[in-house]
Amino acid sequence: MEQEVFTRESLADFDGKDGRRAYVAHAGKIYDVTDSVLWGGGEHQGEHSAGVDLTAAMDDAPHFPDELDSFPVVGVLAD
Repeated sequence: MEQEVFTRESLADFDGKDGRRAYVAHAGKIYDVTDSVLWGGGEHQGEHSAGVDLTAAMDDAPHFPDELDSFPVVGVLAD
């Protein structure tokens, strides 16, 4: 199954605000975090916003990146 390819610009449209879906990128994959109670309104713990690549931010996160594995992968991030 072919995955949708997102640019950083197109990913920004999925910010979880005003009824839009909330997507985040990590290590080249795009995850749909819309239904997570931890991502309400496209915000995570007041620290992060949806619609961005969180790869670098995960280095400082209090949890491991594999926590994202529980969310659907909806695409890949273009280089």
